[in-house]
Amino acid sequence: MTPKFPPRASLIFLAAVLLSFLAASSAPTPLYHLYQETWHFSPATLTLVFGVYALSLLAALLVVGSLSDHLGRKPVIFAALLLEMGAMLLFIYASDVRWLLAARVLQGFATGMATSVLGAALLDTSRTQGALVNSLAPLLGMAVGALGTSVLVDYAPQPLHLAYWVLLAVFALQLLLLALLGESVSPQPGAWASLRPALSIPVQARSALWRMLPVDVAVWMTGGFFLSLAPSLLRVATGSTSNLLGGALVATLTLSGAAAIYTLRNAQAEQTLRLGTMLLALGVGLVLVASNNGLLALFFIGTVVAGCGFGAGFLGAVRSVMPLAHAHERAGLMATFYVLSYLAFCVPAIGAGFMVREFGLIATSNGYVAVQLALCGLALLGMWRRRGVQPSRA
Repeated sequence: MTPKFPPRASLIFLAAVLLSFLAASSAPTPLYHLYQETWHFSPATLTLVFGVYALSLLAALLVVGSLSDHLGRKPVIFAALLLEMGAMLLFIYASDVRWLLAARVLQGFATGMATSVLGAALLDTSRTQGALVNSLAPLLGMAVGALGTSVLVDYAPQPLHLAYWVLLAVFALQLLLLALLGESVSPQPGAWASLRPALSIPVQARSALWRMLPVDVAVWMTGGFFLSLAPSLLRVATGSTSNLLGGALVATLTLSGAAAIYTLRNAQAEQTLRLGTMLLALGVGLVLVASNNGLLALFFIGTVVAGCGFGAGFLGAVRSVMPLAHAHERAGLMATFYVLSYLAFCVPAIGAGFMVREFGLIATSNGYVAVQLALCGLALLGMWRRRGVQPSRA
């Protein structure tokens, strides 16, 4: 009989796989301007490349998001890893923007499949630590992917390929190690029926999901902006030409978010949501001031503050909703949570990409931030009303 990981090793392995998927998702971000220079496409096409990833991810969540509740966790993780390895090969051999779009579509589907099943498997292993890892691993992964790729672009050969070779090797190793992971869910009937696109929200989790939605939308709009247009905005606003700055910007957002999650891991969900909303509003406001005045240092200060709001808001949302689901409802609810989140992640960013041609990058960014500030204000108003306290007394 093949030996199995003990619970702690299972938690570490699942966290590493989740981190790797999210690292791969942000790896192309520092390369976008190189792709643009090589293949001569517009900012609108750039956000389309970003957007098809998120839309494909949404399709996966809708179609196969609950599949592991029926087949078990391991077969779905196995399939996601195979698809992700295929996406890495498409990136490696890409010769024009059509290959890039195809790679992002396949990667998005693999990541959507992986995020729901890995999130559920982490909660199966440990409800407390699993929720923390579900919040930390995506942010740490995006930081590793963006910053690691930036370093390879500046200091290693084959800037458009090497990062994907490294990731391909990582996923191949994880595919082999998957045999050591124990199965946490027994097979259930209804696998074919679960493939019908549907959003699954257990009755006991519905009110919590809708309460945190404005915060979650504002949080994920921030992630979408920083992974698509923010590196270009930084270059336009400050005149910088450094390849490292784009990756450093994404890493600053995600690492400060991870730090906030770890710091607030024992705080109550409502308090975390409230703090995250205020920090997010302050941070994106500072980024707006920095971009309009070409202030590089303030741009990064605002990113740190926004990142803390990003992390706190994300943690508060996960802790408000996911523990309310029963074991065989977790993957479905996780899929629904990510569907709503990734709609906020991609749709505003795609819209902004098309508006850049008409209004310019800085003006478009100003409008984007204004929407985020409005959502934060709406969320805070709702929180104050639930506490029975007027905003002026807070």
